[in-house]
Amino acid sequence: MNKTLTDSIQTKADLPGKFAPVNGLQLYYELYGSGQALVMLHGGVGASEMFGPNLAAFSANRQVIAVHLQGHGRTADIDRPLSYELMADDISAMLKYLKIGQADILGYSLGGGVALQTAIRHPEEVRKLVVISAPARRAGWYPEVLEGFDQMGPEAARYMDQSPLFQLYPDVKWAKLFTKLGEMMREDYDWTKEVAAIRLPMLMTFADADAVRMEHILEFFGLLGGGQRDAGMDGSLRPAARLAILPGQTHYDMGVSPRLAAVILPFLDASMPMDGSAGIAKR
Repeated sequence: MNKTLTDSIQTKADLPGKFAPVNGLQLYYELYGSGQALVMLHGGVGASEMFGPNLAAFSANRQVIAVHLQGHGRTADIDRPLSYELMADDISAMLKYLKIGQADILGYSLGGGVALQTAIRHPEEVRKLVVISAPARRAGWYPEVLEGFDQMGPEAARYMDQSPLFQLYPDVKWAKLFTKLGEMMREDYDWTKEVAAIRLPMLMTFADADAVRMEHILEFFGLLGGGQRDAGMDGSLRPAARLAILPGQTHYDMGVSPRLAAVILPFLDASMPMDGSAGIAKR
């Protein structure tokens, strides 16, 4: 059994989480630490254990809200499709429920898409945005990854009872989850226009061997002004957005990499820009 998952297994009495009644869901979230709120959104199939020791690293000086998205972990599914937009609305509703006016949003893979949509749909509730290993359009994934999405369905859950995730989350309806994930991931999407309009402080983080195409990573960064010109001797001409490529990582181990916190924490800790440009650009 994977040690990260083994270390994450807890009894219900030990769980640090609570439930927020939002949009027909009982949305499960775990709270760690105190200070500036940071919402952490996991990748597909798993939940908060996907961040491993990074939960402790991020919560050392801030309040981490580790959410289990619809149908994942300890958030039971409801009768609605999975979609990035609906899950982003869940995050907005949760922040209102918790009476948090503005939070930093960090999302990994599936959660990265939800984080992007939260910034697009609810920019006033986002202070800083971190997107980890997620593209701005479906075609940003490698072809073999898209092929896997095209084939994803209930049969993918056949051996989940042999997975440590089964022990960790025994109440998940795995066949239903894989079916809904497959349906969502087969839908074409292109958020490049909306991403180009984002004016929030934003960090994009990818592995050097990611499931997202390197060409698209550069395209994504370019949407926010990156890679267009030399930054100048004093760096004053650099874009507002940030890009980090983590060496020696893949899409699948990014969440637990200790390099992740080392790259992201300085971005989160930096002073906010004073030019009033945060939000979504006016059209």
